Amino acid sequence: MASQEKASGKKTGLILEGGAMRGMFTSGVLDVLMEQNIRFDGAIGVSAGAVFGCNYKSHQIGRALRYNKRFCRDRRYSSVWSLLTTGDLYGVEFCYHEIPEKLDVFDAKTFREDPMEFYVVCTDALTGKPVYRKLSDGGREDIEWMRASASMPIVSRVVKIGKYRLLDGGVADSIPVKYFEEIGYNRNVVILTQPLDYQKEANRILPAARIMLKQYPNVADALADRHIRYNETTAYIREEEQAGRLFVIRPPEALNIGRMEKDPAELERVYQIGRRAAVRSMESLLNFL
Repeated sequence: MASQEKASGKKTGLILEGGAMRGMFTSGVLDVLMEQNIRFDGAIGVSAGAVFGCNYKSHQIGRALRYNKRFCRDRRYSSVWSLLTTGDLYGVEFCYHEIPEKLDVFDAKTFREDPMEFYVVCTDALTGKPVYRKLSDGGREDIEWMRASASMPIVSRVVKIGKYRLLDGGVADSIPVKYFEEIGYNRNVVILTQPLDYQKEANRILPAARIMLKQYPNVADALADRHIRYNETTAYIREEEQAGRLFVIRPPEALNIGRMEKDPAELERVYQIGRRAAVRSMESLLNFL
């Protein structure tokens, strides 16, 4: 498929929204795309879209669902215990080293050799602005960029990489469709984790967030108007979708799954919703590409 896209002058992109365990929907969609051997020239993931979406480039069907179901009740994976003892709701050593290096190995070799470009979005904690990073080899530094993309403010420590101090990319750019268009991707598929009628509301805990983020006031400012930017982006996506310039796969209704879901059956439920959405969209998707 990739050669046909290049021959017709199209540069195809895949854009993956975050949303914590709503990302199981995305994982279901991506697994169907892999099973159908549908590839893209590039992909960009935000937060859960980054840490689950990387398996698309490493060709690991079922991996994101598998390790989440296996470890969702393990306090080393995600828990208040982890937050209180390490400063991270999702345990860094367990999630980003023990699992990908030993317990459910991430195929960095395939990730490195696959020609698709893979980007992640983080938020610069000092400026509150988005940072876009193209990953290269699936090694430890790439994993750190993925971790940074998924490090939710207040319940995660700031991730230090080189000159950067980073947090969750969803704060600054939840759905980076315009960025991908700006860098040359002109035939894009967007996987959202909220239904068509979803409107993000203002952050209800902003006063507390400002206190807890006093070292990073620009992150607090970005959180304050995040809902405005998010709703503007989804309105743009709907317009482009109706004009036939974007293809969108989204849940038919709210997924109603917790950010720290501990029930493997619930993870499976949302994953299967994603699979069904991908199957329903397949013919139209192939026509679009």
